[in-house]
Amino acid sequence: MKQHKHQFSKEFLSQFKDAKELSGHFGQMFKDAVEQMLEGEMDAHLGFGKHERTEGGKANYRNGHTGKTVKTDMGEVPLEVPRDRNGTFEPQAVAKRQTVMDDVSDAVISLYGAGLTVRDIEAQVQRIYGVTLSDSTVSRITDRLLALVHEWQNRALQPTYLVVWLDAIYFKVRQGHRVVPKAMYAAIGLDTEGRREVLGFWVAQSESAAFWVQVLDNLRQRGVADILLLATDNLSGITKSVQATFPHTLHQLCVTHQVRNSLRYVARKDYAEFCRDLKAVYAVPTREEGERGLAELGRKWGGKYAAVVQSWRNNWEHLAVFFDYPTEIRRIFYTTNIIENFNRMLRKYTKNRLIFPSDEAVTKAAFLAVQHTADVWAGKVANAKVILLQFDAMFPDRLGVKI
Repeated sequence: MKQHKHQFSKEFLSQFKDAKELSGHFGQMFKDAVEQMLEGEMDAHLGFGKHERTEGGKANYRNGHTGKTVKTDMGEVPLEVPRDRNGTFEPQAVAKRQTVMDDVSDAVISLYGAGLTVRDIEAQVQRIYGVTLSDSTVSRITDRLLALVHEWQNRALQPTYLVVWLDAIYFKVRQGHRVVPKAMYAAIGLDTEGRREVLGFWVAQSESAAFWVQVLDNLRQRGVADILLLATDNLSGITKSVQATFPHTLHQLCVTHQVRNSLRYVARKDYAEFCRDLKAVYAVPTREEGERGLAELGRKWGGKYAAVVQSWRNNWEHLAVFFDYPTEIRRIFYTTNIIENFNRMLRKYTKNRLIFPSDEAVTKAAFLAVQHTADVWAGKVANAKVILLQFDAMFPDRLGVKI
């Protein structure tokens, strides 16, 4: 039986001179099959076959064909699509405005998700399938993602998150005749089983308290009732926004960001000594030691670097929250390193796109990057069991942690 199948295959293939001719044969088969499907759809739409007559002269009937070319993995295939007189026929095999078949569309989306530019995608599709795509066609294909993005951005979330991290990554986006930097803020949550989850991302037109209220309210509308700890950079208006939406949430400012911003203003000759003195503020066991270190920092450097010292004093209430927690919890929320790792991953998938044509393009690229790395971000944090026990002990009235 196997021998007969092999001989038939050789006999079938022998009629073609080369792979191009074979591809053309399958293209013709595809054309014939799709056109037969379209004729069948028209029969069902009208309620009678191609050569059947209807009683009376007012019924809808066939009205010739419209030619269109669709791009497939076998190249470009011309089709004859039947029309009806009333113009009510909506074909399903190949929709009215569809010019690219799903296999090519899926390839475009896959290449887009891998970080290729539109020009690179067009070149790859041309090389692999022999199909020419325009910039607008690639954009229309990837716009299919927007419905998935909307669904994902509005999915239900868990009622309680132990920690939520917020941070931004910047992209260059075309806006009118200008190219402007825009921040895309992402939120990552640690759930009550110790798993990380990308909760959403938002392109900010401008950073303000109103913007952050909308972001946090979006989380609340999707089912989040409580966030125990929130870790962020010193974002404009974030503190008031947290108080307005999650009043029981403790807000930790990222110590790493604060240190970086401080050292930016320190002269090279003072750098090593200032770093040692600054570590006595945040890299110590207790809040009391940190406050003594801050007082000494002010005494020693308050004249030369008054603005830096004052920034630590102004933000101390939110910089020092982590001191009240055990070491394992401190490590995961005194900084936004977890979400910065996410941003590095996102940059990896978008590094080839120097300029995005729109906010939607940024959102599509970020969504695909999240999908590509879902397994990583669904994983548990290190020492998850210990951390969950510690949270359960410290928030007994707000948690029923599953161990």
